[in-house]
Order: sequence, then structure tokens, then C-alpha cells
Amino acid sequence: MLLQSLLAIAALGGVSLASDKKGSKTVYKHVVAISIDGLHSSDVPKYVALRPKSTIAELLETGYEFTDAYTSAPSDSFPGAMNLFSGASPRTHGVWYDDTYDRKFWLPFSTTGTNCQGPAGAEVAFDESKDYDSTLLYSGGINPLNLPQTLVNGVCTNVYPHQRSRVNTVFEVVHEAGHQTAYTDKHPAYDLVRGPSGKGLSVGYFPEIAAVPVTTDATIAYDQLHVNAFIEWIMNGTTPEHSEVQEKLTGVPTLFGGNFQAVSVAQKTSGYVAKTLDFTPQLLKALDFVDASLGQIVAALKAKGVYDETLIVVASKHGQAPIDPTKYAKINGDLVSAATGVDVLHATTDDIALIFLKDQTKTETAVAGLNKQRKALQIEDIIYGDRLVDLGYGNPLTDSAVPDIIVRPTEGIIYTTSTAKIAEHGGINADDRKVACFVSAPGLKKTKVNHEASTKQIAPTILKALGLDPKALKGAVAEDTKVLAGF
Repeated sequence: MLLQSLLAIAALGGVSLASDKKGSKTVYKHVVAISIDGLHSSDVPKYVALRPKSTIAELLETGYEFTDAYTSAPSDSFPGAMNLFSGASPRTHGVWYDDTYDRKFWLPFSTTGTNCQGPAGAEVAFDESKDYDSTLLYSGGINPLNLPQTLVNGVCTNVYPHQRSRVNTVFEVVHEAGHQTAYTDKHPAYDLVRGPSGKGLSVGYFPEIAAVPVTTDATIAYDQLHVNAFIEWIMNGTTPEHSEVQEKLTGVPTLFGGNFQAVSVAQKTSGYVAKTLDFTPQLLKALDFVDASLGQIVAALKAKGVYDETLIVVASKHGQAPIDPTKYAKINGDLVSAATGVDVLHATTDDIALIFLKDQTKTETAVAGLNKQRKALQIEDIIYGDRLVDLGYGNPLTDSAVPDIIVRPTEGIIYTTSTAKIAEHGGINADDRKVACFVSAPGLKKTKVNHEASTKQIAPTILKALGLDPKALKGAVAEDTKVLAGF
């Protein structure tokens, strides 16, 4: 029963909770939405126990903590962000991973007149590879020559990250309502949150994290850039140099947010202590930095006189697996493709494998090959065919973005050859997906909500909190995503 429950949660992105009819009626003037990438729900009480006077502890005193919240499936940062800001899952918004495949796309430079060259089908990457120069912190932004392409009205057209989404985002809705918005994240490709119109952000600030060494200290220094942006937006209505400015800010943005990377990097490089699962010194250092940064944001809101009219949302785009370092092992991802015994167009591998086949009629053959290597590849589950549809992933025969096969390895297994990490995200196991989620504002009663929730409920909750219509989110309407309990 536990396994079945986890599978159902993995597929559906968590059970949506109906809103509490007796919940908060307060309309806020501002919402701050922050992702602490990698933070698990289990990390929150552990940290508060160690740091009872921390900012997180203080926020929880006037907040709702959702102890059983789940991010997207798969749990990559891209669909994780879309969970937070569209209210929908990959089957609806179409964003499966930052590096995946689509049968209706072409690689960059595929233009021949008005037609994309050669047969359709290409790797679609929206990461640092889209930058002008990803070795630079300020990389120049997205180079259109690096973009994948697709046919639009018969014309071969570059596809920006924001155009990848099939549904709108909260930033679009808030901006269309006449309010200002701002967001900061780890790649210029987080242009994604602008939504299909491309107009969702008044200001975007996207220093390139690929230009930064993969260490806790270097990432803390990087994250400080995001904090500086938050403080500028709050205190001065200005934005850091190298921002992408659609319009100048005229005050504190109505909706603004961003992410922290330090916890995720510390988990990948240092992690948790075997047996006790305590935080390692590096992970605790990252957590202390993030907590102090939240403290700076709170102090700025108070200094500006807007704290009492601001809702703070803290969640995680993704967790990190495994929490228990004794479960960690790595397997070359190429072995997964080889095990199918058929031609594979593309396989996205982390602690998951998303497999796209050249000949979709050979799916059963590919699955049989994987089953023969089940023990060697540490495969826990193989999802394909009718189960993809039944579990809510979509149909690869009718949706060009849906993989033909999803391979779920045993928790702790990473399909990689990298020696630089001891944990990864992207998969559909519990450590990937059960994430931190809490909301805080003066006047909220300290509450622990122990029922299942999904981070996709945050998007309609943001609109409800701002006095806007949650039904303005097309993805949330399509999936009947409710606001969080208490709102």
C-alpha cells in the first residue's frame, strides 16, 4: 500500500486540498514567493529544533506549515517552478525538464527558408547552454541562435523558454491586472516564468550559476546576489545592474520572488550524516545563510512599512535524493538506454530516466529489455503505455513532450558518471518530492497542516491572497487545483 501511495503521489503531484471556507479573508498588497531549492519537509523541524530563534522559526509562529507537501513529478527545477507558478503539472503545461526531448521541435540552426530542416524531433535544453556565454556571471542573457525551433504557422521559429509553457503563470496574471512583478533565479532560461506572452515580469534578474564553482561557499556568495535584488526591490524600487527590465519599478512589486541554491549544492556535495541523518556542517552553513537571508528580507519589509500587508511563501521546487547517504549509488545512464535493445532518440537521466524511442511501436520490446536488466540497473518501476495516462503523465502517442517510458530507480540510485555529487533531484521518489512548504504573515494562526498538499496549490493561493481570481490560471482550471488550506 505504501508503494502504491507513493506512485499515486508521484503521478498526480500531490492531492489538492479544498480551500478552508473559514480560512483567511485577508487581501494582501504584496506576496513574496521564495524557493529554497532542495529543502525537504523533514528539514524544517530539524532546523527549527537546532535554531529555535531562527527566522524560519519566527515565520512559523504566524504561519501555516504544510508538512506533507509534494512538488512536481518529475521533480526537475523547471517543472518544479511551473508547479509553483502555474498551478499545473507537466501533462498540462508541457514543461517536463530543463533538458528533455520533443517530437515537434528542431535543434538550433535548423532553419531552411520557412521550413525547419530534416525530420522533426530534437533535444530541447533550456539551461546555461542558451546563454551567450555561460562562463560569465552576467552571460549576456539568452542568445536566440542557441534556441530550439518549431513550426509556427508554417514558419521555423525560435522558442524562448517562456514560450515552452502551454499555460499562463501567476506573474502574467498579476502583471495583466496592472501590478508590477519581479523574479530572480539561476539561469536566464528562467525567463520561463514570464509565461507564454513573455510579459509576466516587470523585472527579471538572472545571474548565471554555471559560472560559479560548485561549492557551498561559492554558491552562498552567488545566492547573496539574489538577496541583494530582493532588498533593492523592497527598499528602493530599483533593481540590480544586468537585470532584464520590461518597465521600471515604481515601488515594492506586488509579486516578487526567487530562489536559493546553497542548500541544494550542499546536499549534493556534503549532504546528511549517515545513521543520524543530521545536517553536515556544510549543509547547516547553507541553511544558516538562507535563514539569515530570510531575516534580511523580513527586516527590509518592516523597514519599508509593508510587512503587515505581505504574505511570505516559502517552498521548494524540488527535494534531493537520497537523504540517507548509505542509499547512494551511481549507475551509468547510458546503460539504461542500451538495456532497451532498441533505438533511443533521447534519454534524460538523473535519479530518473525519461526515454523517448525512435519507433514507438517497440515500447513493449524496450520494456522487456529493461526488465531483463532490472536488478543491475536498480529499477523500482517502469511506467509506460496505459499507466502513463492512468497516473496522469499524459499520452506519448498524442503529446510530443511526453516520454515513452519513465524508469524509476530505487531511491538513492543516480544514473550518472559524475563523481562530484552524492545526491540529485529530478526523480519521482519521496526524497525528491516531499518538500518544505509554508506561508507566513502577521495575523495568521500557527498551524500545521498534515494532509497531503501540492506545491501547485501555491499559484492559485497567491492570486487569492492578492484579491485576484485563481481561475485566471488556465493550468489550475484544467487540473482543478485548489488554493491551500486556510485560504
